Amino acid sequence: MQFGIFSVSDITRDPTTGETPSEAQRIRDIVTIAKHVEEVGLDVFALGEHHNPPFFSSSPTTTLAYIGAQTERLILSTATTLITTNDPVKIAEDYAMLQHLTGGRVDLVMGRGNTGPVYPWFGQDIRQGLPLAIENYALLRELWEKDVVDWEGKFRSPLQGFTSTPRPLDGVAPFVWHGSIRTPEIAEQAAYYGDGFFANNIFWPKEHYQRLITLYRQRYAHYGHGTPEQAIVGLGGQAFMAKNSQDAVAAFRPYFDNAPVYGHGPSLEEFQELTPLTVGSPQQVVDRYAAMREHYGDYQRQLFLLDHAGLPLKTVLEQIDLLGTEVVPVLRRELAQNRPAEVPDAPTHAARVAAVYGDGPAREARPTSAGGNNLTVGGPYQDTPVAVAVTSGSAFGVAATRTGAAR
Repeated sequence: MQFGIFSVSDITRDPTTGETPSEAQRIRDIVTIAKHVEEVGLDVFALGEHHNPPFFSSSPTTTLAYIGAQTERLILSTATTLITTNDPVKIAEDYAMLQHLTGGRVDLVMGRGNTGPVYPWFGQDIRQGLPLAIENYALLRELWEKDVVDWEGKFRSPLQGFTSTPRPLDGVAPFVWHGSIRTPEIAEQAAYYGDGFFANNIFWPKEHYQRLITLYRQRYAHYGHGTPEQAIVGLGGQAFMAKNSQDAVAAFRPYFDNAPVYGHGPSLEEFQELTPLTVGSPQQVVDRYAAMREHYGDYQRQLFLLDHAGLPLKTVLEQIDLLGTEVVPVLRRELAQNRPAEVPDAPTHAARVAAVYGDGPAREARPTSAGGNNLTVGGPYQDTPVAVAVTSGSAFGVAATRTGAAR
């Protein structure tokens, strides 16, 4: 399994001091946080995407590239990449570039986003959120899997003889998780393509996410990708820890009570009862999250939200220390016990490249002298890439695509 941290990039007033960090300070802090995630032995750092205050992460690829240059093994992900309001062409280019810059330490969580005003800011209609997610992702798949793309859809201008550059590192696109907190169609989309499904798992009772994850597992098997147990599942989570559970509750309560997301609603105790939020000792967090397998089956990735609600940097780094030294090592052992051999490991770039090429050399895309003239010249690259069967998108109400990686 992979363990790590995800950040929604909020800039929130600290209720204990009355101070609100500047955007500049919060951006510097997130780099410090990500580097510390690697230092304590965790696997993943994921960053959200927002385009409005009080959030700073409007360009996660920029931030992740900067973090990637200062880390060595940390997997860099998103939480979420907006498939609805970003142009799929730009997503294809940006994340392939990030792959190259980080040696493949990249994957991403696709989502529709939950901020309604973002849609018109980017020229889209929120009422078309699902059709946008479906069509845009179908195009993104083609852009990554085929050297030359002809495309015509409903929501963007057509493409003719288009090549997205750079090509994915080693000819293998970044792994994609589809993130959802409430939408079964997104679980269906993840299953259809054989991608991962990431359930945020921070705001709702377990029964809500059980329904989504069970649907995803069943449909993953239906589409022929493997058994339900072989589906790739990720979970979010929340925790706040101290050596003594009473100290943890006392320290976290003012942040919970004033948090923009869930403040002034259910009490801290009620929220812990209803959701996976766990405020207490490291052992309490271990006990709570070791039980996730009982609710959702064996899964591949567990991320925690720790840097929100105005918590100061010093406190966040202390939380990461506790997670990395006292919680995750125990969870690794407990969740590995009796794990069936058929359950796949968490996806990595190296493993996915090996699945395509075996012991042979991976692709190194070298352009021809065509100069981008894909309409009259045989192809833009000297090699013929490994053929990829591009799944028809007709099940999701978009035009069926072709089969093959180049023409």
